[in-house]
Amino acid sequence: MGKTARVLMYCTRICPYCTMADRLLERKGVKAEKIHVDELPEQRVEMVRITGRTTVPQIFIGQTHVGGYTDLAELERNGRLDELLAPQP
Repeated sequence: MGKTARVLMYCTRICPYCTMADRLLERKGVKAEKIHVDELPEQRVEMVRITGRTTVPQIFIGQTHVGGYTDLAELERNGRLDELLAPQP
């Protein structure tokens, strides 16, 4: 896969759902930019502020807040993840 949309993932190093999301994205040829909120507590506060959610992962593709792993996996099952990952003009 060529260039894709920017993917940002708020995560922790010990979260199994974060690992599963990362693996799904890697299978798509995408390397997510990660913000480890277990190491940067101020970023957890920011994550909650912008998403309204306290759980990780919280994933953004471009400007779109996808949600967590189950939301990402649902997009993949519905065939919509590739569309979101495509670079925007």
